[in-house]
Amino acid sequence: MEVTGDITSWKAWFGAYGPKLLLCARQWTRSLADAEDVVQEAFVRYWRHQRQLPGDPQALLITSVRRAALDLARRETRRLAREEKANGGLENCDGIFEPLPGDGDERRKEIEVALHALPAEQREVLVLKIWQELTFEQIGETLDISPHTAASRYRYALAALRKELAPLSYG
Repeated sequence: MEVTGDITSWKAWFGAYGPKLLLCARQWTRSLADAEDVVQEAFVRYWRHQRQLPGDPQALLITSVRRAALDLARRETRRLAREEKANGGLENCDGIFEPLPGDGDERRKEIEVALHALPAEQREVLVLKIWQELTFEQIGETLDISPHTAASRYRYALAALRKELAPLSYG
């Protein structure tokens, strides 16, 4: 779907890709609310300043989401450092996935822990590949790495998750 100046196209495009962008943002943020803020900020930036740029709009938006999340993380790190100096506390991090009815909450938590244990470089490639359904070439362009590096990080992430999430052997 093409992003044009027509407001109907904008709403349809955001309706189609917004949830994927939110899931992508979720890997770089501490809470769902932060991810929603990051997606909104990135989309507004894109709409106002970047929509005329050549290239795939989804790739541009993912890059914008990543930058907005990194900006938020920097602000949050500075805020937390100030709070720690003033004896402030840290709040708990929300889970990445929304629990589904009848879903194994314990397994979901295991997966979230395993994802957070991955190096950031591997986690972001994994999320872009699986949930954003990008090719390694698109991931490389988005993260400014080679497609081969993206593929390697993806393989390492999958291997680490397989090892971490291997079923326990009883016996």
